[in-house]
Order: sequence, then C-alpha cells, then structure tokens
Amino acid sequence: MAKHVEYEKVGSDYLEHRQLKRGAAGWVLLAGLGVSYVISGDFAGWNFGIAQGGWGGLLVATALMGLMYTCMVFGLAELAAALPVAGGGYGFARRALGPLGGFATGIAILIEYAMAPAAIAVFIGGYVETLGLFGLTNSWPVYLVCFLVFIGVHLYGVGEALRLMFVITGVAVVALAVFVIGMVPRFDSAKLFDLAQGDGFLPFGVTGALGALVFGIWFFLGVEGVPVAAEEARDPKRDMPRGIIAAMLVLLVFAGAILVFAPGGAGSEALKGSDNPLPAAVRAAYGGDNLLAQVVNYVGLAGLVASFFSLIFAYSRQLFALSRAGYLPRWLSRTGKRKTPYLALIVPGAIGFVLAAITRDGALLINIAVFGAALSYVLMMVSHIVLRVREPGLERPYRTPGGVATTAVALVLALAAVVATFFVDELAAGITAGIVVVALAYFWFYSRHHLVASAPEEEFAAIAQAERELKD
Repeated sequence: MAKHVEYEKVGSDYLEHRQLKRGAAGWVLLAGLGVSYVISGDFAGWNFGIAQGGWGGLLVATALMGLMYTCMVFGLAELAAALPVAGGGYGFARRALGPLGGFATGIAILIEYAMAPAAIAVFIGGYVETLGLFGLTNSWPVYLVCFLVFIGVHLYGVGEALRLMFVITGVAVVALAVFVIGMVPRFDSAKLFDLAQGDGFLPFGVTGALGALVFGIWFFLGVEGVPVAAEEARDPKRDMPRGIIAAMLVLLVFAGAILVFAPGGAGSEALKGSDNPLPAAVRAAYGGDNLLAQVVNYVGLAGLVASFFSLIFAYSRQLFALSRAGYLPRWLSRTGKRKTPYLALIVPGAIGFVLAAITRDGALLINIAVFGAALSYVLMMVSHIVLRVREPGLERPYRTPGGVATTAVALVLALAAVVATFFVDELAAGITAGIVVVALAYFWFYSRHHLVASAPEEEFAAIAQAERELKD
C-alpha cells in the first residue's frame, strides 16, 4: 500500500453501486468521441492567435502544439491500453507518481473538463443571439437548456449518448469539409500576411509566437479525454490506441486546412478578432453573405454542441473515478439502473451553468480550462516516462513509437504551454492554481485518510507496489 495514505473499509456492495456499462463503444465511436471533444475549436477561438502572433506566429504555435499532442497521444495510447480505467490520466499518474501525484493530475483534468462546457455554453448562447433565434436578448436560458438536455441524454445511457454525439460530430465535420472546399478558389497567400499592424512572417517576434501557443491548443484541446471511456469500451487494449490515434489524425488534417484556407481566403486582418471566424471568412472572401456562410454559421452551432455534449461525458467519468477511489466525496460516484454516474453528471453541470450565467465570459473560462489541461499534460507525460523506467515489464498491448523520447518531446512542449498561459491570461492561470491548491489541501487534510483500496486505480497501484517489494 502507498505510504502516507489510509484506506477505509467499505461495504461489499460498494462497487456494485458504482458500475459503468461495459462494451458500449468500439474504436470508431471512441475516435468520434475524440474528435467531438475538440471540434468546436475549429469553428472559433484559434483565430485570436493571429492577433497574438500574426499568421506566421500562429502557424509555428499550431505546428508545435500539433507535435505535442501527437507525441502525447502516442503515449496515452500505450497507457490506456495497459491501464484501462475510467480515471484515465489520473489512473496513469496514480500508478506512476503515487496518490498525491495522481490526485493532482485528476484535479487538473477535472478543471479542464468542468470549465470547458461552461465556456462552450457561453459560446452557444452567443451563436443563438447572433443568429436571432427565439428572439433572445439574454443567453442564460440557452445555457440552462443545454445543460438540462444533454445531461439528460447522458443520464439515459452511455451507448445512446455516444451514438448521438457521433451523429452531431459527423454533421460538424461535413460542414468543415464544405467550408474548406468553398475557400480553396479564394485562396491567396498574400492574404495570410495582410495585418494592418505588423508585417513579415513573425510580425510580433518569438514572444508573439509563444503567446499564440494557447490558441494553437484550441485545434486539439480535449482529445486526451478518450481514455476516460476505457471501462465502457468493448476491447480497451485494442480499441483505445486505435480510437485516440484515429481522432488525432483527423484533427491534424482539419487544423492544417482551417489554418491555411480561412485566413488565406479572407485575410488575417479580417479574422484576427472575430467571434465567429468561419462565416466571417466566407463573407470576406465572397464579398457578402451567401448560402455557404449561412450553412457554416448554422452548422457551426453543431460543432459547439458536439464538444459541449462530449465534455459532459468526460467530466462525469473523471469525477466518477476520483470519487469512487475516495479522493473526492464518495457519494458522487454512485451509478443508477442505467449504469450512468448521475451525481457526477448533475453536480458539475449545475456548477457550470452557474459559472456561465454569472460570468458570461467564455474566454476566461476556456483559458482556465487550457491551464488545467497543460498542467495535466506535464504530469501525464512524466507518468509515461516514470512507468517506462520503473516498470519495463508492465504488459503493454500497444507501445509508443520512440518510447520515452516521444513523450519527452510532449513534456517539454507542455511545459512551454504552461508558461504561455501566464502571458495570455494571468487571471485564468491564477484561478486555476488556486483551485489546485484548495483541492490539494482537501486531499492532505482529509481524503488521503479515507481512500478506497478496492477502486480499480488503487488496486492497480497496490499490485505494482507489491511486485516491487517482492523484487526488493
């Protein structure tokens, strides 16, 4: 057993009330889940990096973040196949870094997954207002409907939720493809560098490119959440690597296409501050409103909905795993008759609605999520390296190409992303750091004395510890 923690006895039926529905997803649905997490970032957000670093700076930032995520996904594919638990990154770090490191990783991931839906709800509300739907002048009813409807679908069943999510994501993917095809005839490389202030490939220098890292992340943020579905996959040892790698390949293609053809058709100056850059790009490229702009505008809402919907799944599974093991209040991990963690779905959803309604600041909320994500990336890549060195004999159905060299690249770039968040939004970074400190205090003074030894993540760690002691 781990040092400095205590395990509390629970009833024999404890895990019976905390069961997820196994076999609900194959690798195709898992790949769809990975794309769904991220796809809203193709429709909005990335373009603010142009104002930060110019098109060249954003290109460099996106290339670096694409490399980071690709290397990280290879590492996570190995970890998810070797340790298929709902805790995902928290479970990996628990095995490698102990209870404190595992909990810190889990909290960083939970911040990302809980804050992002609140931010996306704000963006959805903005879309609805812009489109003039329902005559709304205040978006809080939209936030409420989003949380109620999509949490309701998740409560009904994970298989149904994943299939609906796949359909919505498919619609958004088609819209992105149509957008790119429509912008190809209007492409002019000179438009990439048409900023009114600043010229050249890096108009704001290396510092601008560093600041743009946060916005390069938007093309990929969330794909690392695929492993939280491990306990609901049909064959996690095979399906997890296939699903997350396939999702990453799709995201890389769209990131490159959007980054080149949106500003290349409309001009970087026209998009650098747009809240709705793809329809704005079509209008700028074609000299006014048209059918393509309207299609992209309306279907862009599907992209936001897809990410919102999938991130509800992600936060519920992360919270479920942390709660089941006793790191957070155990009542949050109870599951109902349909094998869904209903309290882990409802409680963060209620908090997310309140945050969205009070702040109405999607940029702040998403930057908090980005900081939490970047911190978790550092810890997960350290976990991969530690497990490769300390447990070379661990069964690994899939092995990362390049081994620790690959995840070391991701680690260095993740550290750069953490630094970059301070350049872009010190308030968001400070809020995230404050949440982590409070959570760690809760762990140190309370939850480390009340952990559950029978939770899968704890059992994996206990087995590893026993094997090391036998060797010693």
